[in-house]
Amino acid sequence: MLITKAYHDVHSKLNNERPIRIFVISPVVPNYPQAKFPGVVCFSEIYQVTGPVERFAGQIASHGYVVACPSSFHEFEGPEPIPYDTEGTDRGNKYKIEKTVEAYDEDATLAIDLLCSLPNCNGRIAATGMCLGGHLAFRAAFDARVLSSVCFFATDIHGSTLGKSKKDDSLERVRNGDMSDKGELVMIFGKQDTHVPRAGRDLIRETLENANVPCSFLEVQAQHAFIRDESSKGRWDAALTRSLFMFMMEVLERTVGRDLGPRVEQGQRTERVC
Repeated sequence: MLITKAYHDVHSKLNNERPIRIFVISPVVPNYPQAKFPGVVCFSEIYQVTGPVERFAGQIASHGYVVACPSSFHEFEGPEPIPYDTEGTDRGNKYKIEKTVEAYDEDATLAIDLLCSLPNCNGRIAATGMCLGGHLAFRAAFDARVLSSVCFFATDIHGSTLGKSKKDDSLERVRNGDMSDKGELVMIFGKQDTHVPRAGRDLIRETLENANVPCSFLEVQAQHAFIRDESSKGRWDAALTRSLFMFMMEVLERTVGRDLGPRVEQGQRTERVC
């Protein structure tokens, strides 16, 4: 499916001086100008919307989804991508802990609001993201409008270290039941990811299971940032990325790609049969 690219500068209530730029990649079906598609918010790494993030979002859009990519650090600089070099990494990590959790949440709300306002979006919303963006997609699942979130190697969840206070409440909100019955969650981690050690992954999985969150928890043989097809520091795994991308697309197709009507719990029991 063909795609087209645009952007919207959206006013932020928490930062009146700098609007947030949200890049939008949309599918195009020739001769069907009124076609409507589900929406996906795609949250980026600490480097903002780089080439790898745009290509990842473009692939999603080409499957029939309107994809919104917010610029995460609009409070500090323009929407341009931050380089994948040492200076850029230091800058992105600095911004990550200087920005408040409330500001991250506002960005997510603004991106969802924008998608729902677009004439080519039908209002059925999912979220995804990588690294920092994986955590932001995780938090987007607290919004009742988000029907599924697919989180790639989400950082800082296990240590509650996101944001200015370095004490985010992501797992606390899960324990409080804020994520239960609101949609489907997918967590994907590399077992060799030094950003999220085994103990951290175990904590996240246990917290989600104890809260009865509908979640698929995947641990694969990969390092951090294994889906980044540029400047991955030798960690890009193209074959694994393709497999997990199709796994994500199955989740998106099932949860937002079609309208199943309201959920009705019928109390069906799973039979123990072979």
